[in-house]
Parts: sequence; structure tokens; C-alpha cells
Amino acid sequence: MMFKCHVCSSEESRLELVNEIFQIDGKFHLVEHIPATVCSRCGEEIFSRETTERIRVMLHGDIKPVKSISVDVFSCQPELKAS
Repeated sequence: MMFKCHVCSSEESRLELVNEIFQIDGKFHLVEHIPATVCSRCGEEIFSRETTERIRVMLHGDIKPVKSISVDVFSCQPELKAS
């Protein structure tokens, strides 16, 4: 199957294991080592249907995470000034 990036139209890609953060109901979930096709030009990550379904089942099913981590959260939102 010929690769063509839907973002930049490049036909060059590589296979990588990537990490991705998903937000579900205000809670963040990190999934590590996801097999992805990555555009060599712009870095866009494409997951197969099978991989996408596996992640969906993982995040919405009864599978327990392999570990939990603490995450620091920063905001670029400007502070509201009182008038």
C-alpha cells in the first residue's frame, strides 16, 4: 500500500513506536509504544484501524494500566484581571 500523508502529501514514511495522550471525561491517559506510520516530512502519526480499536478497548474496557504517573499541568491561558 502506497503511503501519502493527508497533511503535507509526502509519500515518505517510517514505522515507529510512539506515545500518545488521550483525554477522556477530563482524565488523561498515556498509551506508550503505539505502532504508527509517521510522515518523514511533517511527523504526522497515522494509526491502523486495528491499532485504533485496540487503544479504544484498552481505554474504555477493564484493562488495568501498567503504571500510574503524576503529571504537572501548566496553562497558557492569560489571567483574568479584575476591573
